[in-house]
Amino acid sequence: MYESYWQLDQKPFENTADPQFYFPAETHQAALLKLRYAVENRRGGVLLSGAAGTGKTFILSMLREVLGEAHTPFIHLVYPQMEPAELLAYLADEFDGGGNTCIGVHESIRRIQGALQKNDEKGRHAVVVIDEAHLLENSQMLETLRMVLNFGPHGKSGMTLLLVGQPGILPLLDRTPQLEERLGVKCLLRPFTASETGQYVAHRLQVAGAMRPIVAAEAVHTLFELTRGIARQINRLCDLALLVGFAEEQQTLSAAHFEAVCRELVAVVPE
Repeated sequence: MYESYWQLDQKPFENTADPQFYFPAETHQAALLKLRYAVENRRGGVLLSGAAGTGKTFILSMLREVLGEAHTPFIHLVYPQMEPAELLAYLADEFDGGGNTCIGVHESIRRIQGALQKNDEKGRHAVVVIDEAHLLENSQMLETLRMVLNFGPHGKSGMTLLLVGQPGILPLLDRTPQLEERLGVKCLLRPFTASETGQYVAHRLQVAGAMRPIVAAEAVHTLFELTRGIARQINRLCDLALLVGFAEEQQTLSAAHFEAVCRELVAVVPE
């Protein structure tokens, strides 16, 4: 709606994992490097944690982009609240495409191990992502994940298990030391700094085709304070600010403009 007014080729602040919009902030680059190292060196368990909206899904998308065919299958479980038997059946189906989730635990394990054996013979290494892992309050589920790391040929893990979740996963792991000690790499995403917030906004606008400054320099610190440097909140506020700025025929987006939009449409101003 507002793209032509601001002379943009596309919307710059969509919450999608489009690689061209990836901003290489220090925290994201470090996490991506660690995750890639862990998978390519066939580490068993990995942790990626960060507050909601800090870019965990984007990091996963970028990781999948750079790994290539040697690290397949790439299984991404987005709803982990299930029973251990259901998890094993799900993984068995994803690994071998059998399509029969109504099977016993022993059959699930047999299928997973068989698929990992064939995968290894092809020189491949699997990646299993458990998203929203902070919801795994079932101790049996956590123990099952630990046991899954033992699956594989020749006494080595045939997969890298990547636990992704909000910081609430940390105390869960503290209560499950047998799983925690299997995590060879741990990454914690932090929000953007004030400087990174400005760079992030400028990067997104440039990728979207901006040919002139749209966000006033003095507005960056206000934007940072309103969003606390959280990427998803930056995207939401900037998208609404562009829309309102278009409706009001603004030439640039000022600090006062962001404050008004946040107060009237977002209402996330911290106390």
